[in-house]
Amino acid sequence: MPETTSTGTRRGPIVVSRHGRPQLDRTAGPRLGWRDYKDWWDSYEESPLRDDQIAPDNLKNLVADATLVFASARIRAQETAARAAPHMDAIHDPVFNEAPLPPPRIVGVKYLPKTWNVLARAAWLSGHSLDGESVSEARVRAALAAQKLHAASEEQKVYLAAHGWFNRMLRPEIKKLGWKCVYDGGDSYWSHRIYEYRDK
Repeated sequence: MPETTSTGTRRGPIVVSRHGRPQLDRTAGPRLGWRDYKDWWDSYEESPLRDDQIAPDNLKNLVADATLVFASARIRAQETAARAAPHMDAIHDPVFNEAPLPPPRIVGVKYLPKTWNVLARAAWLSGHSLDGESVSEARVRAALAAQKLHAASEEQKVYLAAHGWFNRMLRPEIKKLGWKCVYDGGDSYWSHRIYEYRDK
């Protein structure tokens, strides 16, 4: 049941999921230098879901009555929303895009994309952003994303298909607005969390 605020308005719930498994496999080779990994990440950002990806029944059943569906501007999130909530056309919004993964400029080494992912995330969290979005800028964006979900939740059940790391950044921001995570499904592909509003 959606929570009722002190003004009598019902909000939510809000369901936030990670996308399904993309076509481009981060565990596969070849090993890449940092510049090649940067190009690989750009390709990953444009990668659709694998053809065999089917939304799990528990997620489909949960969002079958969602009255508003969001997805990031990335194809993998958009296809996730379409497969999980085929009854609604998702609103595609870059405010929900994944946080960037700028590789550190480590010369003379080659790693698999999955290793660069870890190195790039650590470098990004330490202030390295190349020519892209910084951590502080992404945090501002996460706060804006939380505000968007909060505003949309009035008298509506909302579903968002987005990304693993950005969903983590979203969690504290949505909590600040009075939402509580009542189900935590983790961070794997197709995983989801459910938020319910607690009027302050």
